[in-house]
Amino acid sequence: MKRAIIILSGIAIAISACKSGTNNALPILGNRTPVTKTVNGKTVTDTIYKTIPDFKMVNQYGDSISSKNLNGKIYVADFFFTSCPSICPVMHRNMLNVYNEFKNAADFKILSYSIDPKYDSVAVMKKYADKLGISGQAWWLLQGKKDETYKLAESYLTHAADDASAPGGHIHDGYFILVDKQKHIRGAYDGTQPDQVTKLIADIKTLQAEPDQSIAQ
Repeated sequence: MKRAIIILSGIAIAISACKSGTNNALPILGNRTPVTKTVNGKTVTDTIYKTIPDFKMVNQYGDSISSKNLNGKIYVADFFFTSCPSICPVMHRNMLNVYNEFKNAADFKILSYSIDPKYDSVAVMKKYADKLGISGQAWWLLQGKKDETYKLAESYLTHAADDASAPGGHIHDGYFILVDKQKHIRGAYDGTQPDQVTKLIADIKTLQAEPDQSIAQ
């Protein structure tokens, strides 16, 4: 169910130390577009970085959630389905470490997008969340139109699709994707590997230290 993440060579762009205020700044992942403009009579080139597009879904409480609910928040995203018989249980046991570390941070979220919305109703997602021990608003399980979710997965530089030959009938990557307050992708981590999740937790703290990413505790 796991494929190599779709990150081409040269996509990872290091943020300058003058912007982040630290030499340990995380890169920005994804395509970038140079934009030339005139400022005070001088020609300057700016860079527009890839961002996560708008979406609208429903969470495990039946609440409508859109990208606007993530304004001013750092978050981690993954793709799953509740009946997944292979990597999803491992991924979400590992994600609990992230949840327990940051669940009291007001400006941090975890988003898990279901790729099987036909089965993963609000009630099914709530039962799944309860079984994991998730409560409150720190971790949202989300479901929407399947085709839109699959397309959204590509925006996260990951992959999800139907596959009748796969366990559960779907395939998806097992990555946890770290996104900053400007909706830039700042890291990708194998959610099935505890050492990668430990690195994710450390990188979230590094991101928190950036002046424009400061999180209220």
